[in-house]
Amino acid sequence: MQSNFSKQWESLLTEQDKEILNVSQYGLMLPMPKRPALVIIDMTYDFCGLPGTDAVSAATERRTSCGPSAWKTVPTIKRALTAARRAKMPIAYSRRSETRLRRKSPKSARADEDVKPFSINGNGNCIITELTPTKEDLVFGKAAPSIFFETTFPTWFANQGCDGLFVAGCTTSGCVRASAVDAFSRQINNFIIADAVFDRFSISHKIALFDCQAKYADLISAADLEAYSG
Repeated sequence: MQSNFSKQWESLLTEQDKEILNVSQYGLMLPMPKRPALVIIDMTYDFCGLPGTDAVSAATERRTSCGPSAWKTVPTIKRALTAARRAKMPIAYSRRSETRLRRKSPKSARADEDVKPFSINGNGNCIITELTPTKEDLVFGKAAPSIFFETTFPTWFANQGCDGLFVAGCTTSGCVRASAVDAFSRQINNFIIADAVFDRFSISHKIALFDCQAKYADLISAADLEAYSG
């Protein structure tokens, strides 16, 4: 099925990919939820870096930092938060847990950095100032990419009476995608706000959006969320 964001990945698909997508009829639209929650994934200084830093310098300073792709997305995430608060949606944030910070990733030679201080206030694992949670919002620490994995988020989500999930944050190919797949596995319709997610690798961002839209989630824009919220 055609997506409003398909221009991001169309040039990456082979003719055979396009034919398979056409005959398999992936990408059906999901019904919008009646009681959604908004989750902001990993919008910390560790993943954003500091404003005004180019992408390579940001990654050099902190291996997880996404640099400009993060900061150009922040205003759109703020729009999503404003719309969600106007509609009185439950809002959750995620960041890495202390357990995750202490555990070295076997996929990076720079994993020792994760426990070192970083950012303006010395704590790279705090949510960036521009997106500071309110006292009503919950912040979940997670030890794995998905916000559902071994956290109390599923219980919180159920207790809020929610039937759907809007997702923003980072990275598109990592924690956003993992959370979308886990939501799908739990039969929760989820909607990735495609202009409110980002990645350090542009190709990973595009392919993750394609894959999620085809099989696990719908892609919407911040404007769509604003219109839905009224």
